[in-house]
Amino acid sequence: MCWACEDAERERIWGLVDIISTGQMPAGYSADDLRAMGLPQPGELFREEQPDGTILIRQRAPKKPNAFACDAPE
Repeated sequence: MCWACEDAERERIWGLVDIISTGQMPAGYSADDLRAMGLPQPGELFREEQPDGTILIRQRAPKKPNAFACDAPE
């Protein structure tokens, strides 16, 4: 793939991530499409605005069930 094509692909992916970070599904894409591209689902990202106006997009940590289980007899 040439440099221009790689740059266009990065821009397309970044545009999708930007839309996903607002909690919306990008038009024309399904959840399976996003999974196939290795992208998170809407609701898995959040936007954080810094005091200087910079917008950070962060991925939420997956919620894990409490793995601790007491097996001591009562």
